[in-house]
Amino acid sequence: MQVLRAIWGFIQNQLLGMNWLNDVIGNGLSALGLDISNRWVASAQFFIYDTIKIVVLLCVLIFIISYIQSFFPPERTKKILGRFHGIGANTIAALLGTVTPFCSCSSIPLFMGFTSAGLPLGVTFSFLISSPMVDLGSLVLLMSIFGTKVAIIYVVLGLVIAIVGGTIIEKLHMEKYVEKFISRGGNVDIEDPDLTRRDRLVFAKEQVIDTFKKVFPYILIGVGIGAVIHNWIPQDWIVKILGTGNPLAVPLATIVGIPIYADIFGTIPIAEALLAKGAQLGVVLAFMMGVTTLSLPSLIMLSKAIKPKLMALFIGICAAGIIIVGYFFNAIAPLII
Repeated sequence: MQVLRAIWGFIQNQLLGMNWLNDVIGNGLSALGLDISNRWVASAQFFIYDTIKIVVLLCVLIFIISYIQSFFPPERTKKILGRFHGIGANTIAALLGTVTPFCSCSSIPLFMGFTSAGLPLGVTFSFLISSPMVDLGSLVLLMSIFGTKVAIIYVVLGLVIAIVGGTIIEKLHMEKYVEKFISRGGNVDIEDPDLTRRDRLVFAKEQVIDTFKKVFPYILIGVGIGAVIHNWIPQDWIVKILGTGNPLAVPLATIVGIPIYADIFGTIPIAEALLAKGAQLGVVLAFMMGVTTLSLPSLIMLSKAIKPKLMALFIGICAAGIIIVGYFFNAIAPLII
């Protein structure tokens, strides 16, 4: 057992966390005659290390996930979902959401297509909630920062929010609150191509390049904010606002996350810095969920497809689920970290 723990610790800290890279950068800065205890130099070290680490993980994960995603084009996904009914369909939809693109804005066109194709509204909402909130990339990234237990619980609870949220929407029969141009649409108009292995590899490569171009600016912004938090904002401030002394820290973090447009790659460095400064685990994860699931640009896009009453229900379900998850993590944090 000790050997397995040592192996897993090496994988988590050195392969996923890339702690060796941080040491290399620190040694390099010291070799240049810079004092790494200086806040400016420490900020530079954090910025260089986190940027390289996240970009490497980004490219590797997107390549792997895009290759998997090539087996699930919209038409095939629609066929798979059409075979299930009730909560089973919501569960499958939530699981399929884990192999879709990272940001919520990328998932909304698929949501519209599935709804137009006649899939149950609750099923399509389970997909819409899970797609940005929990994906294979988030699992690996969370493992690299927060550890295996936190990552697995995060993903499981994210899937629960998606399944429960979709089920509630289904039971309330909210179909009349979908815009007519969506509800009267036809089938998903993307065929299920018979791709060769080379086609899938090319597709994965193109997805890496395309996604990198889109998210790299947000990675730089996120890492920059993380560097400021990590080296310049006094720990007492973070603890006072987002620590155990503030019982409203979880809903505050959820609300603050909504106007921000980023995916998990942009939020990870901010979350990492907040946790290191004394923010509660549940607060940090609630912030991440708020950013990835309820970003303002994605809500604006979604408002073109559904009416205000359904929009309010969607936001309410997601926000309530995120807040509950945040308080849950705060309660169990001493047991898992």
